[in-house]
Amino acid sequence: MSVEDLHLNLRNLQESDYPQLKRLMDGIYDDIGGAWPEHTINRLIAEFPDGQIVIEDGERLVGVALTALVDYDAFSNPHKYDDLIGQREIILNKEDGDALYGLDVLIDVDYRGYRLGRRLYEARKDLCRSMNLRSILAGGRIPQYHEYAAELSPSEYIDKVERREIHDPILSFQLANGFLVKRLLRQYLPEDEDSQGYATLLEWSNILFEPAERVLESRKTMIRVGAVQWQMRKFDSVESVLQQVEYYVDALSDYQSDFAVFPELFNTPLIGLLEDQSDPVRCIRYLAGFTERFKQEISRMAVAYNINIVAGSMVEIGDDNELYNVTYLCHRDGEIDRQAKLHITPQERRDWIIKGGDELAVFETDAGRIGMLICYDVEFPELSRLLADQDMDILMVPFWTDTKNSYLRVRNCAQARAIENECYVVVCGSVGNLPSIESLDIQYAQSAVFSPSDFSFPHDAVMAETTPNTEMIMFSDLDLERLKVVRSEGSVTNLKDRRKDLFELRLRDWSWKSGSRQD
Repeated sequence: MSVEDLHLNLRNLQESDYPQLKRLMDGIYDDIGGAWPEHTINRLIAEFPDGQIVIEDGERLVGVALTALVDYDAFSNPHKYDDLIGQREIILNKEDGDALYGLDVLIDVDYRGYRLGRRLYEARKDLCRSMNLRSILAGGRIPQYHEYAAELSPSEYIDKVERREIHDPILSFQLANGFLVKRLLRQYLPEDEDSQGYATLLEWSNILFEPAERVLESRKTMIRVGAVQWQMRKFDSVESVLQQVEYYVDALSDYQSDFAVFPELFNTPLIGLLEDQSDPVRCIRYLAGFTERFKQEISRMAVAYNINIVAGSMVEIGDDNELYNVTYLCHRDGEIDRQAKLHITPQERRDWIIKGGDELAVFETDAGRIGMLICYDVEFPELSRLLADQDMDILMVPFWTDTKNSYLRVRNCAQARAIENECYVVVCGSVGNLPSIESLDIQYAQSAVFSPSDFSFPHDAVMAETTPNTEMIMFSDLDLERLKVVRSEGSVTNLKDRRKDLFELRLRDWSWKSGSRQD
């Protein structure tokens, strides 16, 4: 049969299909009893019509997938096939079940080689997602096992199939379709002599599943990020800087952004209020004196304009009287989180005596889990990987660079972090020239949003970017569900495929320095 002769159609099973279904089942299951009785199939269609899927070629039934609803907790544990069957061979479909159970997948022998089984499995997965069910479970026969039973235990046989040293027509197919072996089932179908009564309990997990009790409190999955490519300009007062910040917050809020992101050390022009700028340390400590006011005012804006604000970064005087470069996350509910810069550049260390922080965290928001790394920190891949291990969705990177090569270090490293950690990365910088202020002569920036590099994202993995060296705002809509899919089913799965048997990464506990660690 040539491909040109096929006229395939996917639809739900109907009662009138039973004669053709019986023909298929009798031919394929001749060794374990043949077809289900007609009343069994009709009852299953009546109770769960969406779960019974067929492929027809013209008017000929060539593929069938039969499915029931079950309780996940009951059927993700050891069970037998008979646990699915009630009196008079009625399949026990549970109307309020939270998982699908794959009963049968049948392909007409004349139509094998066209991947129709894969098409039926994909239809089941789509159904599972659309119904917000936890997973698809299946008891899988291992019909080739009888050929190896004398030399291999069932577990050894399954291991060899998983390593593709043995091909099993059912288990190999299920593994190729994303199912994982959860456990070995004994006496699952005693009359199955080829499998010697054994079966595998297989599971495909719905990574988009949301428990019913979380529906009202579940976070958004499509979010909007707005970034401000900030112009460094001369300011006459603190009020004029805050007025400019509020102008942008207002504008981003008008476009229903969930986040507003500002650059690193965006309020540094306030150093220009000092007449004597000869001492860099005195200048930066003077700037740090405004930080508490900025933090409180920007938090007020976050609440008033209903937007989460990543407040660039500012210089903070710590309890130890040391200087730190800190970014603040001002939530729209009034909460404030902080993340200090961990790696300090030679210039910051030499001219300003700034010290690196000790803590690293992912912050839960109403629009995803975010991490924050300030400029130089994104050039150290270990930090982003530690955040990815805490299920980070978006990495915010406020930066400040003077030349294009300096900027490209940040940009290229940030894009690598998005790819290797399968997350979004937002980089936001400042532009403009201020020759009257020491250490603030020139700026170079092109703010951008980067994505993982896979089919569901832009071909160059750039979601949005600004015009270089121009004051402007930038927006990007980020789909958090796509991150779940790429992490589980992407062309490559970087996070899943790490060789943790060879290496590990962990953050040392420095809480003893502040006296917060409990021994």
